[in-house]
Amino acid sequence: MTPHPDSDRSAVHPGLVMTALAMGGFAIGTTEFATMSLLPYFSAGLGIDAPTAGHVISAYALGVVVGAPVIAVLAAKLPRRTLLIGLMAMFALANSLSALAPTYHWMLLFRFLSGLPHGAYFGVAALVAAGLVPPNKRTQAVSRVMAGLTIATVIGVPFANGLGQLLGWRWGFGVVAVLALTTAVLVWLYAPHDRPAEGASPLRELGALRRSQVWLTLATGAIGFGGLFAVYTYVASTMLAVTHVSPALVPVILGIFGVGLTIGNLGAGWAADRALMPTGAAMFAWSAVALALYPFAAGNIWALSLVIFLIGFGGGVGVVLQTRLMDVAGDAQTLAAALHHSAFNLANALGPWLGGLAIAAGYGWTSTGWVGCLLALGGLAILGISVAVERRTTTRLCVAI
Repeated sequence: MTPHPDSDRSAVHPGLVMTALAMGGFAIGTTEFATMSLLPYFSAGLGIDAPTAGHVISAYALGVVVGAPVIAVLAAKLPRRTLLIGLMAMFALANSLSALAPTYHWMLLFRFLSGLPHGAYFGVAALVAAGLVPPNKRTQAVSRVMAGLTIATVIGVPFANGLGQLLGWRWGFGVVAVLALTTAVLVWLYAPHDRPAEGASPLRELGALRRSQVWLTLATGAIGFGGLFAVYTYVASTMLAVTHVSPALVPVILGIFGVGLTIGNLGAGWAADRALMPTGAAMFAWSAVALALYPFAAGNIWALSLVIFLIGFGGGVGVVLQTRLMDVAGDAQTLAAALHHSAFNLANALGPWLGGLAIAAGYGWTSTGWVGCLLALGGLAILGISVAVERRTTTRLCVAI
């Protein structure tokens, strides 16, 4: 991927820009994961039961899936800096409304609206970050932006949850609105001024959907990422029912997962700039092994802590797939980059659903590890198909020449 044309980099400090963009990731990661931990409190506050409150989380995920492609296409002619500021302003408003939601149905609507900017923001932010550095460092740049989301699982989520318990669940959403507004200001201050690429249009962005490699990369993420979520969703219940630990240890283990995710994200970014596809394959293989170890480790808190860290580390494959989409999207960069996060949220739905089926079928809480292992291997298989198809296409072109 080449740098975005017409960007003014003369007065741009890449580190400040990436910090500003990572702040947005921190805000998004905080609300995405903290909503799960705040569920008992806002369900009681809105007078609904826990399963019904779970629809609030699904509404956010649906907003991500819908908003990523729609916004990317409709905003094709907007400068990226302007789009990022607008997305964070929209995110701030929607989270403010969530904090003020008077009823369950209003909460559903406001969480759906909160999800709309999510995928488009990350997609555009990744493109801006990659355009600020040499091509051989672009995945590391993307990983630094995504680090905001991973660090949120370690710091932002416990803070929002604690604030929600201390002052009321509405403050958990209110603090995210403040973080989003802070991001908008930082992007306004530090992001490079740019103009849309020549010929940019919604129709050109839709051209990404004609590329088989785009679909294969999205499928890799939607299937392969599902393994991580199959375990993460039920880890608290597994700890209580199988490991038999105090509920106070649950946030500690979730924090260990976040540390693993952060280190894996940065490590995968470094490795991918040296060997993109081998890094992706290695990360999926790593995840498959770590997830297969989960059922054996669940009975011991120390073994479980290590395995949860290893599972989190495997989540670093996300930055590999984000860069892969930059390579295969051609001139439809924004839509492809944003769709990566739609695929991520499809994985967030698929993994827990399949894990839940295994538990309901009587295979026990730890069966989610086997489900996750199979999904990770599925992601690895699709990645292998993608590479094979690309090589065959390249060979045909060489023979034709």
